[in-house]
Amino acid sequence: MPEGDTVWQTARRLHTALAGHVLTRSDLRVPKYATTDLTGRQVLDVTPRGKHLLTRIEGGVTLHSHLKMDGSWKVFAHDERWTGGPAHQIRAILGTTDRTAVGYRLPVLDLLRTTDEDRVVGHLGPDLLGPDWNPDRALANLLTDPARPLGEALLDQRNLAGIGNVYKSELCFLLGATPWLPVGALPPDRAAKLPPLAQRLLEANRDRPVRTTTGRRGQDLFVYGRAARPCLRCRTPIRVADQGDGSRERPTYWCPTCQIGPAPPPGSPTPHRRSHPNPGTRPPRHTN
Repeated sequence: MPEGDTVWQTARRLHTALAGHVLTRSDLRVPKYATTDLTGRQVLDVTPRGKHLLTRIEGGVTLHSHLKMDGSWKVFAHDERWTGGPAHQIRAILGTTDRTAVGYRLPVLDLLRTTDEDRVVGHLGPDLLGPDWNPDRALANLLTDPARPLGEALLDQRNLAGIGNVYKSELCFLLGATPWLPVGALPPDRAAKLPPLAQRLLEANRDRPVRTTTGRRGQDLFVYGRAARPCLRCRTPIRVADQGDGSRERPTYWCPTCQIGPAPPPGSPTPHRRSHPNPGTRPPRHTN
């Protein structure tokens, strides 16, 4: 699933291509909206909200999409061949006289009144890359359930919006805490640093083609995707295990020396099949 910085980049590409232009083609390939025609309406803006995309269109209408694991939006010039996947995977087409935005494998696609956007994004916590960012509110949200493992709390978009599995693992490393440490057990000074640190990481990467948390050339990430590779600080092999709330398990990376706190519960699966195929390099972003 893309992180908030990748969704921000997607929104910027869509906004650049569509905003201020009148739609000359509109095709929403989901049964509920199969007969909907948006042609003749101007696209007003494309706004990211956490991991959600809001395409606002003239007439008080918003097209809401979410990429989940496999979705993507790609933008093509008028005469450019579409290369995002086979035609049967296309869920949305929004075209102007010179650009066409094509949504592939979109698991979430809703058309709603712009005034009703809170219905799909109102549950989200402060957006790390949005105008509503509030580190104090984000920290208070995280500490609402002090017994919850830190990694799970970071992924809960109701606490703060924009963190995915990569930043979860990297933030826990930078805080020196395992993802299974109860969030309430995080020392107060480290807890206070968490929201500003998360915001700085996403903001620093939102304009970069290659995500990095280390500041080291050729070594982009500290732990994510680096199972069995030596820690960049202490040389201890990085470990990986699944972490989740029961509804979904996600591969989680950590250094057992640099990070204090509990390890995964006994019997937790090790997701070797999902480890990054080339440890030590950046896991691929969703690109558009």
